[in-house]
Amino acid sequence: MTVLIAGAGIGGLSAALSLHAAGVDAVVVESAREIRPLGVGLNLLPHAVRELTELGLGEQLAEVGVAMAENVYSDAMGRQLFAEPRGLAQGYRWPQYAVHRGELQLLLLAAVRERLGADAVRVGMRLVDFAQEGDGVRVRLLNRASGAVTEVGAAALVGADGLHSAVRERLRPDGGPLLWSGIRMWRGVTKAEPFLTGRSMAIVKEGDVELIAYPIGRGRINWVVLVRLSEPGPLAEDADWNSAGRLADVLPHVEDWSLGWLDVPGLLADSSGILEYPMVDREPLPAWGRGRVTLLGDAAHPMYPVGANGASQSIVDARVLAHELTAAGDVPTGLARYESLRREATAPVVLAAREMNRSSSASASGLARMTDTYRHTTGSDVDILNSRASLAPH
Repeated sequence: MTVLIAGAGIGGLSAALSLHAAGVDAVVVESAREIRPLGVGLNLLPHAVRELTELGLGEQLAEVGVAMAENVYSDAMGRQLFAEPRGLAQGYRWPQYAVHRGELQLLLLAAVRERLGADAVRVGMRLVDFAQEGDGVRVRLLNRASGAVTEVGAAALVGADGLHSAVRERLRPDGGPLLWSGIRMWRGVTKAEPFLTGRSMAIVKEGDVELIAYPIGRGRINWVVLVRLSEPGPLAEDADWNSAGRLADVLPHVEDWSLGWLDVPGLLADSSGILEYPMVDREPLPAWGRGRVTLLGDAAHPMYPVGANGASQSIVDARVLAHELTAAGDVPTGLARYESLRREATAPVVLAAREMNRSSSASASGLARMTDTYRHTTGSDVDILNSRASLAPH
């Protein structure tokens, strides 16, 4: 059995590693002609770190990531409102790592090529269509370099091709538009001195402006500025994680901030580059896949990044996919079980991220209640995760 995975992002590569560990062949096709370390920072929550550790990547994660110790909420004058331990300090058996997204992707890519073979990831191949027939799926791929269209067969197709998923568009053309939160995000990475513990995430809010900053290793701090500009509604523009932004558009929102322990205007001004993005999600789908075709990660359940959970949920998707596919007697049954479990788990996360985005609480008790509710909703309670059975094949 060979599973074809569309998309060599974090979810798609994690799926390939998970399937291989379960004894299933996998091939990844990626539309980009070259996989480069794009993007900025992200957080891998303990439930995702557990899965990658059980795939044998624990030491590599520790080398590229920063094990986070706390979240610190403050106002624009640097006065602390609330602090919460994270990762090991919170009682999890696995850390929470802050890492550069591109470096994590390259780590996963190297592991896939080492374990599955150099040809397991095929770049410059765009999925243009697919059809299910009998006991397989026929997938049409466009070679972007030559223009040739080829057809390949697989026992299953997994659409891990992101926010603008071609697989999703063909499976669920009535899935609805991208929904804008009304918030625009600017993001960057800056070489800067560490702040607070050196393993702290700062979350600073003043009116309709919020800053998130945390270290991602090698003397770098990842920062995000979120500014509410309008009421939520359908997105009237493109959403591209790698669109260039301008310092002049974001700096005025925070130029008067004075935290004391972090130079916010300097952090933005010294950034190696700025990216701009409208914070979007989609309504949860009533169904993801059909027969031998399913979705994974952002293709299935795009969510606001306010809970640092998008990449983490895609990794858990990958592990559950491999577990259910190998436990079932046939491919459609395994994919249906995977979808049922993960749709039930991720739809509340999408909605919880929206609720966190709407929250205006600035009190310690309100912030504590919000983070506890989010953790419970996302299935990442300490005791539950620490005691849950492994998804690794036995």
